[in-house]
Amino acid sequence: MTLLSVKGLTKNFGGLCAVSNVSMEIGEGELIGLIGPNGAGKTTFFNLLTGVYEPSEGTIELNVNGKMTDIAGMKPYRVTQLGLARTFQNIRLFKSMTAIENVKIAMHKDIRYGSLSAILRLPSYYKEEERVEREAQELLKVVGLYEKRNERADNLPYGEQRRLEIARALAARPRILFLDEPAAGMNPQETASLTQLIHQIRNDFRITIVLIEHDMSLVMKICERIYVLDYGKCIANGTPQEIKNNEFVIKAYLGEEI
Repeated sequence: MTLLSVKGLTKNFGGLCAVSNVSMEIGEGELIGLIGPNGAGKTTFFNLLTGVYEPSEGTIELNVNGKMTDIAGMKPYRVTQLGLARTFQNIRLFKSMTAIENVKIAMHKDIRYGSLSAILRLPSYYKEEERVEREAQELLKVVGLYEKRNERADNLPYGEQRRLEIARALAARPRILFLDEPAAGMNPQETASLTQLIHQIRNDFRITIVLIEHDMSLVMKICERIYVLDYGKCIANGTPQEIKNNEFVIKAYLGEEI
């Protein structure tokens, strides 16, 4: 089943075309890679899908209750409510807050008590707070940070901050999780552990994952399909084996003439 359908997506910044006529089909439960040289438009593409930017042209249709709905130009909070969550290329945690507070803050859209219950501290308030605490702890266990749940985010090592961002994104209960260079800055051991975690998340949470990544060993190992951007255009898509042998992809990465 098609979960997200992108057709002719284009984004212009003045005279610069950062994303040009890109189309993509994402099926339910898929694990898809988005690769390309620096400056190819990958993060801009993610920003369009998640409501950070409004497209200049094109459509972004999400399957909502069996109906394809155009979400292009929707505000990020609305996109999140519909089931799209993401991490960022540059880590954007609430650094002065603890690990568990970072996760809990992402659950605000699902809070089931009203302002009156919170002000009067009614039983429904405490019951809901206990649920949020319990679910946040479970997510931290998934990413291996339960023991550090009460540490400030800015005191965590870089690799653990990356994992905390993933836990926070999962707290929004996404149908599609967008990971923007999750292995950036990690050593080989951390990357191997992250690869296993991404597999686990896809299988345990039964969600679709789309990731931008420069680590080709990670991409080729876990992605079922790969799209390649170069100068804002999609120059190839296919299986890892097809992408590995595509002459246009080789040219884009190595600068070779065909």
